[in-house]
Amino acid sequence: MGKNLFFKGIFYGALAGGALSLLDKKTRQDMKVNVKKAYEQVSYVVRHPQEITENVKETAEKIRNTIEQVSEDISYITEKVDELRELTPQVKEVVRETKSTFLKHEDTTTVEDLLKEVKVVEEPIEKKE
Repeated sequence: MGKNLFFKGIFYGALAGGALSLLDKKTRQDMKVNVKKAYEQVSYVVRHPQEITENVKETAEKIRNTIEQVSEDISYITEKVDELRELTPQVKEVVRETKSTFLKHEDTTTVEDLLKEVKVVEEPIEKKE
């Protein structure tokens, strides 16, 4: 029972506060402008429900397309990161082998001679479009 009185008190207090605030001329003018704008917007929505529905559908479609594109981009990036993770140990091994080769032949062979022996195998990088 106390709960009903509490909410009634809040409601009546808000009404009284709103009514008292309207004693100020500037507040009344501002309220008049705001109520007129709100009325125009609501009446436009009531008169053109199909247009509002179309706008909402277009916006939803744009959002869906953006989410799909972001999802595809994230998948592509994740795939490339996984490829780098797999490639990193191989690169480490190549660097170790190269270092050990240079250390073994440090005195007998020049760097140019060793580089002539190195075969570079290039794999084409696939780019997702």
